[in-house]
Amino acid sequence: MTKVVPGKKVPAFRLPATGGQEISLADCKGKNLVLYFYPKDSTPGCTTEGQDFRDKIHTFRRRNTIILGVSRDSLKSHENFKAKHAFPFELLSDGDEKLCRLFDVIKEKNMYGRKVMGIERSTFLIDDKGVLRQEWRKVKVPGHVEDVLEAIKAL
Repeated sequence: MTKVVPGKKVPAFRLPATGGQEISLADCKGKNLVLYFYPKDSTPGCTTEGQDFRDKIHTFRRRNTIILGVSRDSLKSHENFKAKHAFPFELLSDGDEKLCRLFDVIKEKNMYGRKVMGIERSTFLIDDKGVLRQEWRKVKVPGHVEDVLEAIKAL
């Protein structure tokens, strides 16, 4: 399977999303897209990351940028998570891990001494023409949203 590469066009994708819709890369054409992958709804780091994107949404919108969160959680879980924290962006459900594998974010992780496969917190900046401009892997939440905004300003 092809993996995304910075400087190259991102292959087309379509996934079910909150709000009873399906969202594709083509739907974002003409706008920058921040695609952030996170391990699990309603966990501390994932909640903080979503809140940080939420709190800066007006700055992203002024920069012609859409935010989309992605995890393997169900749409029902996503809807609850989004509503509880008033996220003004959609969450994509990638239960079959197709988008996760395209962006190569499924990694072996250590959970309480057990090896498990899960999403490595990662963010991808795709420009208004569908080209991957920047990627952040093994993201640490504090200060991350500001780093993403700086990269958008540089586009």
